[in-house]
Amino acid sequence: MATKKFNLVIIGGGPGGYVCAIRAAQLGLSTALIEKRPTLGGTCLNIGCIPSKALLHSTEMLHFAKENAAQHGIKLDKVSVDVPTMMKKKDSVVSNLVKGVGMLVEKKGVTVFKGTGTLQDAHTIEVDGGRKKETIEAEKIVLATGSVPSSLPGIECDGKDIVTSDEALSFDKVPERLVVIGAGAIGLELGSVWSRMGSKVTVMEFLPRVAATYDADVSKAAERIFKKQGLTFHTDTKVTGVDKGKKGLTVKAEAKGKKLTVEADKVLMAVGRKAFSEKLGLDRAGVKVDERGRVETDHRFRTNVENIFAIGDLIKGPMLAHKAEEEGVALAELIAGEPGHVNYDVIPNVIYTEPEIASAGMGEDEAKKAGKKIKVGKFPLSANGRALATDATEGLFKVIADAETDQVLGVQIISAHGSELIAAAVAHMEYGGSAEDIARTVHAHPTLSESLKEAALAVDKRALHSL
Repeated sequence: MATKKFNLVIIGGGPGGYVCAIRAAQLGLSTALIEKRPTLGGTCLNIGCIPSKALLHSTEMLHFAKENAAQHGIKLDKVSVDVPTMMKKKDSVVSNLVKGVGMLVEKKGVTVFKGTGTLQDAHTIEVDGGRKKETIEAEKIVLATGSVPSSLPGIECDGKDIVTSDEALSFDKVPERLVVIGAGAIGLELGSVWSRMGSKVTVMEFLPRVAATYDADVSKAAERIFKKQGLTFHTDTKVTGVDKGKKGLTVKAEAKGKKLTVEADKVLMAVGRKAFSEKLGLDRAGVKVDERGRVETDHRFRTNVENIFAIGDLIKGPMLAHKAEEEGVALAELIAGEPGHVNYDVIPNVIYTEPEIASAGMGEDEAKKAGKKIKVGKFPLSANGRALATDATEGLFKVIADAETDQVLGVQIISAHGSELIAAAVAHMEYGGSAEDIARTVHAHPTLSESLKEAALAVDKRALHSL
């Protein structure tokens, strides 16, 4: 059989890979996509972003039914959780979405190979589909294999008692006691899911605060909200081990010079993710990686091998699906000879708890550390009419602007629907907009989005609906 040849071959069918493939096909390149999973979508669609959001939504409704329905005059008798049914609903969401992506990629003219892709040299890839192997050749190759969960030294995730987010999305019953190691997005989101279903959740974080990538005041407000929801936190805490006993697990830690132990039925390891660059055959092709296993690239996503590129979680930068997608589009355009660009200064970041925590650009702490002269405006949701009407008064909006030019440097939000609301801030920041631009933009009333306008007004101490 003759070797199949393509202009572009992409290894990895996650958000970065499949989007890159679609854009490349649109631009007239003969394109192939290699994916080891039975379905496209990568971690995000199959065992990450999408299933977690499905569970977050289901448990938010559960929380409303248990805690808030009565005050609205809605009487619900004996609310309970049917975990298998909830998981079935989550799985159906994932199934429908990955089927849609598969059909979309096919209709766009991309050739899909199912199997593990390994570089044989700078132009040749072997695809191992299990029952058969085949070789394909490419003028250019894109590496988009994403990331996998990280763990702590000396603590092995067994997939049963000590788990990663992969398994924590599919528990068959609610653990009575759940210890979450890590208070970032994954830990807070899945901790919230199982807490709402009745688990006693304890979150242990090495850093001094939760959601540590956000400003200190935003992080503090978030922790206060989550504590009210029933989560227990141990910050500034180093986990040193997990012992297994007949009655469960014992998590051992050191907190501010003192030893700490917490009993658990399940332990969720949520200390971040690492680039999945192993078994790609990078050494055969001569592709360089850094000390953290990330593929080294230049500003045009090119590796040290001229015709090989990399995007997404495999390279430096935030491990976010939308970042990978934008890189995929930009790279396809660059390969096709068109201008392609990603504005890394305005990539939004979201923790999908309730309320959601969202940001874009520089925070106040980061701006000050960089020596920038800034002015800051804040607005509490407790002063927003729509928030009052919808039980969404927990949170705040914060705008950070340059003190001299008034250009918006960053926005941070704690709010219901914060993931949607941050888009307006990103749009203004994309064209270099000022706090005044946001303040002069008409926002519908009553909406939560008015809080962004008010925070922008507060930059110059002109907020209308707060002191």
